[in-house]
Amino acid sequence: MTPFPTATRLVEALARGEATAIGLCEAAIERIERLDPAINAVVVRDFDRARAQAREADAALARGERRPLLGLPMTVKESFNVAGLPTTWGFPHAVALPVTEDAVAVQRLKAAGAVILGKTNVPVALGDWQSVNPVYGRTLHPLDPARTPGGSSGGAAAALASGMVPLELGSDIGGSIRVPAAFCGVFGHKPTHGLIPTRGHDFPGHTGAPDTLAVAGPLARSADDLERALHVLAGPDTDEATAWQLALPPGRHAHTAGQRVLVLTSHPSVPTARDVASAVEHLAARLADGGARVEHRSPLLPDLAAAHDTYMGLLLATVTRGNPNGPPPISAHTWLDLMDRRFRLRTQWRQFFEAFDVVLAPAFSTVAFPHDDEADPALRALLVDGKPTPGTGPLAWPGVATLPGLPATAMPTGLTSEGMPIGIQLIGPAFGDLSTIRLAGALS
Repeated sequence: MTPFPTATRLVEALARGEATAIGLCEAAIERIERLDPAINAVVVRDFDRARAQAREADAALARGERRPLLGLPMTVKESFNVAGLPTTWGFPHAVALPVTEDAVAVQRLKAAGAVILGKTNVPVALGDWQSVNPVYGRTLHPLDPARTPGGSSGGAAAALASGMVPLELGSDIGGSIRVPAAFCGVFGHKPTHGLIPTRGHDFPGHTGAPDTLAVAGPLARSADDLERALHVLAGPDTDEATAWQLALPPGRHAHTAGQRVLVLTSHPSVPTARDVASAVEHLAARLADGGARVEHRSPLLPDLAAAHDTYMGLLLATVTRGNPNGPPPISAHTWLDLMDRRFRLRTQWRQFFEAFDVVLAPAFSTVAFPHDDEADPALRALLVDGKPTPGTGPLAWPGVATLPGLPATAMPTGLTSEGMPIGIQLIGPAFGDLSTIRLAGALS
């Protein structure tokens, strides 16, 4: 966990009059200008408008207004639309495309009083666990410039871990919130699919229906901050908002006692580094000591290898759509077959979570790895305990929660002998977002 103040602490200080929004804004700007030349995380800066937002927040605070993020400075991932700022996803041609409306998630952050300082770096097309592109360059890990901070929300995690901002908005389809959070030693939450609207998080120049895998979600310095942000961001959009309201169920357990936990340290589709597996087991032992029922196997667990194959079919079809250099498109019947397999998997997970409350698993196979300039991620060989793991195998751990649309909270658990953060993920039942976030809080 980073040693810097949490968003919750700062909002409370603002409400008590112990800090001012313009003071926090100026402090964040000073830190970005001082630290970011060596990290390159906050690549789109909107400081003048942020100062105006901060002054408005101070006026609102003086009137006695209280909102969940009132006066809090933060940044958002470059891939979210912010009116007047570029949304490029790392593509040079998109720099000149006009952006005239905030993404729904950004609208909700602003309505809650957040002061938006700018936007953080991403890989091209959000398709890498490194954050480098020809528009903004490469983001470096705050603890080791030779390593990646992760991706695609890599700039977000780096900005948090270095203390530039206390809260971030990211997105996740292949671990893009959880992997950077784990690499940088911060918290991140991949919500239940559809819980947070993704309108305004579109490929540059295109709009369309939300896809079947991607989500928007917060990264933060504490589990409390994740919950605060989730309540701001979650809820129906457009026509659905006229008909229903969100009421998330409370966490299943207030403490570790009584938790029913399945621990996973190995996946049939990818190896896992010893340091990461050991961190998972250490946390499992803490849970057991705290009164949880901890198990390492269950016949109710879905077939992870088969699920990974289905996930890869849906993921590749989604992220390569319209790419002239991508694989040939699949047929509509093939797509529907994959969706049927996902539906059956969701049923299996629903039955699993009648017997268990949470799955404790790695967020990724390794800790932050060195920069790799191979243009095609599929041709890279991730080293796991010195052995190469090529291809798409490393997507397996993030995909456990992504394919069935389950909530997953990434949290830091310690450091390697080299001083690099280790992160794990807590996976819960559909719409059990508060259960995983609150368990992360109890364990941190």
